[in-house]
Amino acid sequence: MPDIKLLDGKKIPFSKKIDGFEIASKISKSLTKEACVMSVDGDLKDLSFSISKNAEVKIITTKDKEGLEVIRHDAAHVLAMAVQELFPDTQVTIGPVIEDGFYYDFFRKEPFTDEDLTKIESKMKEIVDRDDLTKREVWKRDEAIKHFKKIGENYKAEIIKDIPKNEEVSIYHHGKWHDLCRGPHLPSTGKIGKAFKLTKVSGAYWRGDTKNEMLQRIYGTCWSNKKELDEYLLRLKEAEKRDHRKLGKEMDLFHFREESPGAVFWHHKGWTLFQTLVGYMRQKQKNAGYKEINTPEILDKTLWEQSGHWEKFGENMFTSETPDEKIFAIKPMNCPGCIQVFNQGLKSYRDLPLKLSEFGKVHRYEPSGALHGLLRVRAFTQDDAHIFCTEDQITDECLSVTNLILEIYKDLGFENVLLQFSDRPKKRVGEDKIWDKAEFALLKAIKQSKLKYEINKGDGAFYGPKIDFVLRDTIGRDWQCGTLQVDLNLPSRLGATYVATDGSKKVPVMLHRALFGSLERFIGILIEHYAGKLPLWLAPLQVVVLPIASEFDNYAKNIFEQCIKAGINTEVDLKNQKINYKIREHSLSKVPLLLICGQKEVKDKSVTIRKLGSEKQETLLLDHAIKNISQKQWANLLIELNLVKKAWRRFGPVIDIKAKNFDQIIKWGSRKHDSIDD
Repeated sequence: MPDIKLLDGKKIPFSKKIDGFEIASKISKSLTKEACVMSVDGDLKDLSFSISKNAEVKIITTKDKEGLEVIRHDAAHVLAMAVQELFPDTQVTIGPVIEDGFYYDFFRKEPFTDEDLTKIESKMKEIVDRDDLTKREVWKRDEAIKHFKKIGENYKAEIIKDIPKNEEVSIYHHGKWHDLCRGPHLPSTGKIGKAFKLTKVSGAYWRGDTKNEMLQRIYGTCWSNKKELDEYLLRLKEAEKRDHRKLGKEMDLFHFREESPGAVFWHHKGWTLFQTLVGYMRQKQKNAGYKEINTPEILDKTLWEQSGHWEKFGENMFTSETPDEKIFAIKPMNCPGCIQVFNQGLKSYRDLPLKLSEFGKVHRYEPSGALHGLLRVRAFTQDDAHIFCTEDQITDECLSVTNLILEIYKDLGFENVLLQFSDRPKKRVGEDKIWDKAEFALLKAIKQSKLKYEINKGDGAFYGPKIDFVLRDTIGRDWQCGTLQVDLNLPSRLGATYVATDGSKKVPVMLHRALFGSLERFIGILIEHYAGKLPLWLAPLQVVVLPIASEFDNYAKNIFEQCIKAGINTEVDLKNQKINYKIREHSLSKVPLLLICGQKEVKDKSVTIRKLGSEKQETLLLDHAIKNISQKQWANLLIELNLVKKAWRRFGPVIDIKAKNFDQIIKWGSRKHDSIDD
């Protein structure tokens, strides 16, 4: 009879078969109430699952990530139950868990309305109150197909036909209603609670294929308790205000067109922002020892076959056939081209580590329905780098990359960073001893960062383990951006070698590294993180000069010219409009500083400064105002180049960074460096 091992190592012997309810009860009565499902030797099971042999068991509650996912899965089932009780002729298809919630796809001739969603949500709450019991059955394949066809559920019958023959056909009953599902599920519908809300309805093709019929997809969100639901709905409301697509239009940054779906048309201000980020990153990488390269956007199909990308990503690549019948592909990633640069000329162990960076434009096919502003595009620029190193250098290089990524995120206003470590999958290439070394190096880098991290067991790439860097923005949303991957495979496939100390040729280890991931996507994240109110050094337009009336235009032009000479991105607005209208217009465009001038300012050779988001105004002498703005701008650049850290070590508490004592920082920086490029 089974011995049940708990997470703390404690073993509980049982004299007969046991299920999750009994195990939870044995541990504590409170756990019995909170239990959702259980993990048996790493596999999630219903609490009713019978255990007859020794096993390691963890009781999952709503406080666990897995527990919340199960609640959301049950909520999807209850959504389908509610729809079919209200609209009996509706067919159900699939209803998975997604980030922050769930959805279910339905086939129904009439479209669902907002009023329908309200009715469905009310019916869902009735089903929760009914507390229908959940029961799992395993059916024979042919009987299941026959049954679902008989009751008019043709989509379910089609799904069952595609289930591999060696897999069970699992059916879950919630009261009288039943559905095809692998599970696991809660013991009853009442366990879901009422912390859920239906959010929207949209169209979706059956199995994601535009050739198939259109279905209706109802989305919902679900949480462990009402407090978490309310917090999420508040984030959604805040996210609507911060939508980068809306702000991008207001700030005149970019637009999209149907003639080139998923590709960005950058306007002057947006491209200025783009290039500011590139310049910032370029300097950071130069300081860290990277050498920037550039490789072709179109490469022969044979190279993609050799690298393995054609087999794995071919269907998402854009291709072209030339008159001589050669097939070329627009690159979906930069790695193979970078290795071709490494392969030019003989490399020695003395050349390693060799860090090659590239702002490479890549193209990947994404379904039209998946495109979403800057966050999901078909054409984007990766801030890629590939580090070629020896096995013994993996640890130091991983530490170096991790520190660089965290430093850059901090500069850009992201201090809440979560690291996700993914180790070796079951199907992989490379020797275990190299995997051991690579995983040790990555874990060491994570631990030295002193940040929170999660382990995604077995979720590494087939060629090596990886770290993903997840940013949390100001309204609590998580964004996976940077990545660091150890590649034990691609250099060998493309013939990369170096001469080792003993004169033999060896294959280098290649670290894939991206900090922003996609510059387009990261700019979208930045816009939403700051709600468009970008820091002065990042703002594509930093200052707009506003004369109160046309008689002060010449003085406004003089202010504009002096700002331009000082290196400040400036425009002057000479339109014949009232000053309050101009202030509203440029505040909506998120211009950080407005310089206003009238009769008093002309007489005193001064300017009135209005900061974005503030009703207060400050009047300064013109020379002093421009110097103040310029110093703040250059001080930000000095911060980017880490000169402030050096200044702090040199001057100690004399430099008060928080008080923005920029004069001393600038003075020190200019004494040590002839120009900002140094």
